[in-house]
This record gives sequence, C-alpha cells and structure tokens, in this order.
Amino acid sequence: MKKLLIIGTVWPEPTSSAAGKRMMQLIDWFQQAYWKICFACPAAESEFSVSLSDRNIRKEIIELNEDSFDEFVSEFNPDAVLFDRFMMEEQFGWRVAQNCPDALRILDTEDLHFLRIARQEAVKEGRTMELADLKNETAKREIAALYRCDLSLIISSYEYELLQSTFQLNASLLYYLPMQAGKMSDEHKSFEERSGFVTIGNYRHPPNSDSVKYLKTEIWPLIRQALPKVEMHVYGSYPSPAMLQLNHPASGFYVHGRANEVDEVMRNARVCLAPLRFGAGIKGKLIDAMRCQTPSVTTQIGAEGMHDGLEWNGFVEDDPKAFAEAAIELYSNENVWNEASKQGRFLIENSYQSNEKALGFLTRINELIETRNEHRNQNFIGAMLMHHTLQSTKYLSKWIQEKNRK
Repeated sequence: MKKLLIIGTVWPEPTSSAAGKRMMQLIDWFQQAYWKICFACPAAESEFSVSLSDRNIRKEIIELNEDSFDEFVSEFNPDAVLFDRFMMEEQFGWRVAQNCPDALRILDTEDLHFLRIARQEAVKEGRTMELADLKNETAKREIAALYRCDLSLIISSYEYELLQSTFQLNASLLYYLPMQAGKMSDEHKSFEERSGFVTIGNYRHPPNSDSVKYLKTEIWPLIRQALPKVEMHVYGSYPSPAMLQLNHPASGFYVHGRANEVDEVMRNARVCLAPLRFGAGIKGKLIDAMRCQTPSVTTQIGAEGMHDGLEWNGFVEDDPKAFAEAAIELYSNENVWNEASKQGRFLIENSYQSNEKALGFLTRINELIETRNEHRNQNFIGAMLMHHTLQSTKYLSKWIQEKNRK
C-alpha cells in the first residue's frame, strides 16, 4: 500500500470553504486508490474541522522550524507528499527532500496567490491590473515552489494557461485538476417556489469580504430600487464585527453567519450574486449555485476558468449598473431564469462531474513515481532552486529553531 503525507495549511473544513471541500476530494480520490494517508498540520483544529480519524486517516501535529518533523517524516517514509499551498512547501519542502528524497513532491495551489494579490492591489489603487503586477514578490515565491515540486495541481483552466504562457512553466510540471461538484441537488425548486438573492463565502477570504461590501454599497441599492420588497441574504463562515455591521434589515440586506445547509439555502434563493472584484481559482459558491440550478450573476473574475467557453448560467457583468440590471432581469423574467437554471445543470454535467480527471491524476502520480529520476533530470530550474533552498532556508530555519530554544 502506497503512503501519502499531506501537509496542510489548516485542518480541512469542508463546510467553511471551497478549499476545505477541495482537500477532502483529494483525500477521497487517494483513499479510493487504496493509499494510506497521514495528514500533518501546524495549525490548531477548530470545531468545524472534519474528523479525519473517522476516515482512518492518521493525524500529526507538526511544528515550524523544528527538527522533530525530520524524525516524523523519516519514520512515516511516504511515497508522495502533498503540500497544501506554496507556503507549506516553503516551510517543509526542503525537509522532505532531505529526509525522503525519493518521495514525490506534489503542490496543490488551491488558487494562484500571486494572481489574487496582484488583482487586489489594483482594485485598492482604483486601476486595471497590468502584466507587471503579476511579477510581484509572491509570484517569485509561489512559482519557485512550483518548480521545486514534481507536479503542481492547478484548479482553473485560466491559471493553467497563464503559468505556461506568461511564466513559461513546462506542462510536465502541471496538472489541470478542477474541483468536482458531486451529485446534483436532490430537490429542484421552480421559479415561483423561490425568492430572494443569496451569496455564500468564507468571510476571512479577502475577495469574499470585499465583494459583500461592494454589493452592499454599489449594487444592492440599484436592485432594491427596482425590487423594493426583495431581500438579499449573505452567508459565510467566520464573520468579523465589521462584516456583521453591514446587516441592514430596513433595506432588505441580511448578513448571516455560517450556512449549515448550503444546498437548502441555495435552492431556496432565486438568484445567486457574486460581484467579485479580485480573486483567483474556482469559486465554490458558483459551483453550488449550478448544482442547485440557481442562476447567478457574477463578474469576469468570478466566472474565470469556470465554464471553458460554454454559456454562463446567468450573466457576467463587471459594471455595477449593468450587474444590477442583469440581476433584476434574471430575478423578474421567468423564461430567462428557466434557461439559465437549465444551463447550470449542463455546466455541472459537462465540466464538474467527470471522473476522468481524477483517474488521470492518479495515473500521472503513479507514472511519476516510476519515472521520478528522469522527470527531475528534465527540471534543472527546479533542482537549482531546491539546491539554493537547502543552502539558505535550511540554515535560517535552524537559526530560528535555536533562537526559540533560548
């Protein structure tokens, strides 16, 4: 039985974020292929963390900048190590390479952090993002991690192309693995059976908190003017006091905490709104909307990499006035709504319910285990970066370790 070590940024919370759902999908795929899994993480668990022990997964609490990790990883001796985002590869990648050099190193990017940060800075400055914005400090760190790993999982088709076209990463180092949606919602409600607008997202994620503020100030007043009795319901895990202060029943704008039953919330709403001004990766709320056949209005960034040229299940608008008008049309016109609702199902069935990508991913992992040395010999930049990491990060980490012991 092959062994997989997952080094998580946090313990998986599939009810809190799309990242948590993504991690559990990866775990399920490896378990279906009969891999023995250990999940290690330096963070504290929360009450919403999934019970990995119930899934027969070993749990290990690890520390940053501590030699105890070396002993642990040598003892477990994995065939492959999956890093949850590039920060974990930075912290533990050199230790894995040093103690388990034959272990395949896999990076799950979740989304490209440098892309999200570049867009966020452009929004803050009130301008359009330029190519030069992508060459930021985070890009240097994240792309270095991509090179150091044997394979990186890319969740968005847009990001898969961006890495090859703009940063010239070889396709052999990347694997396009979109999030899978699971089965369609069991219950489908009609246009007349639904009411209100909805959006869902982890409030700790900056693109989500920004979109809620933007929705409240720039878009909702326009919608409410045309539809004075309609309500907007915002759900999300970990709401901050500032986010809760956006709650305004007088204008029909309701800010809630966590949605305990996402499907129920989504299928009772008539339209999902996601006015994302920056971000990256795949947006879980929009997949949930498709799965519940709830039409949506989002931005170009919201829809990016999610429909691969197929018609969207609603409207894609960047201008706040056009966004509001599209939301009003979708909410009020039953014929338009019905077509968009059907398209959501079509998108799920054609883009997010295929086992081929998962099977292809596991096949690729097994191929790389067999051809690991040849694969690494073709990635000289990765070998060079790992060499310098061992010479710099290694000794910085040991210095921090000694400093902490004093």
